[in-house]
Amino acid sequence: MGNAFSPDWGALPEELKAMLACMRPHSGNPDERIRESLRDIDWNQFAELAMHHRVYPQLHAQAEIRELIPADVRQALEQAYRRNVLQMLALSAEMESVCRALAERGVRPLVLKGPVLAKALYGDLSLRTSKDLDILIPIEDVEKAEETVAALGYAVDHKVPRVFKDWKWKVHHMSFVHPRKRIQVEIHWRLNANMGKEPSFDELWERRGTSPAAGRPVHMLGSEHLFLYLVSHGARHGWFRLRWLADIDRLARTRLNGAELTALLRRYGCLHLGGQALLLASRLLGTPVTDGMKPLLADRRARRLAQRSLRFIRTPVSLSTEPGSPELAQDYKRYLFELKTNREKLIHLARMLYPSFRDAEALPLPRRWHFLYFPLRPFIWLWRHMKA
Repeated sequence: MGNAFSPDWGALPEELKAMLACMRPHSGNPDERIRESLRDIDWNQFAELAMHHRVYPQLHAQAEIRELIPADVRQALEQAYRRNVLQMLALSAEMESVCRALAERGVRPLVLKGPVLAKALYGDLSLRTSKDLDILIPIEDVEKAEETVAALGYAVDHKVPRVFKDWKWKVHHMSFVHPRKRIQVEIHWRLNANMGKEPSFDELWERRGTSPAAGRPVHMLGSEHLFLYLVSHGARHGWFRLRWLADIDRLARTRLNGAELTALLRRYGCLHLGGQALLLASRLLGTPVTDGMKPLLADRRARRLAQRSLRFIRTPVSLSTEPGSPELAQDYKRYLFELKTNREKLIHLARMLYPSFRDAEALPLPRRWHFLYFPLRPFIWLWRHMKA
């Protein structure tokens, strides 16, 4: 492990280092290391980072840490915590309702994150934030799921055009919003968008777990498949929220089968993503790494990706929307390409020649003229990007 990833602590803001120290497990009164990290910091910046990284529930819940925070900052975190409690209770009730409605239509739902993750990893709905419900279903049941959530009062947030079959792999979910409840539900048919091989729904369903987060059984991913999903999701977003690393920390402290997990990650070309997540979590949060998972840390790509993602962690910007600056946007685009295996890079480049539903949005043509999208593809692509 001589070439092990070692984060450049000097490049991290003092407020971020203080927050990381508070997030690490500790028993009883905070030790001198934590107290020292909280001296002479910008508390407004600390509060902003806690909100950005969505870790304020965990900070607020630690009474011994809470007492070290100035009263005005403590009050702001408490107000955010209370709002999150109401949000998570509403999501939990809605999760049960939507899953029941889907099951009654013969659709098998697997809840990916949200209340099930809060309960499974933290033991309490209030200790994790979530803005929506992510529910995975078999791709053949997409239309049935659309009808089901529409009957519950949901309206599609952005309809996915299905002019070409590329929507099945270029897009991985559809978003629905309830206008009265103001709850967002995402119906997924893939775990991730355009990220290469992944387990079939039947494999995920066979190894599913059952969550105690609702009054009736709600199903979620099994532990090893959950780790696979969380590391691929976090990597795709550059780990720009520490909440996702906190999830990895919690999951790694459960009874994961290291050998089985490594085999699973290798099968789906995600060894470097698992290594990246464990390197970041172990160095930033003190996550223990079992012998069965140590081979993941030796991956050179994992170390390189972990180092690159530190920029996204220390820069308080959302990569889900607009990265902030053209330089950061380009860096993020290169980072996303580097996440892919060599095989995935070749497939990605080949698929760029195939017409996209976005081409049909930019230049609608009658079905009988759809063959023209192939020769026109480079010009439409250029036109779309010049308009963006």
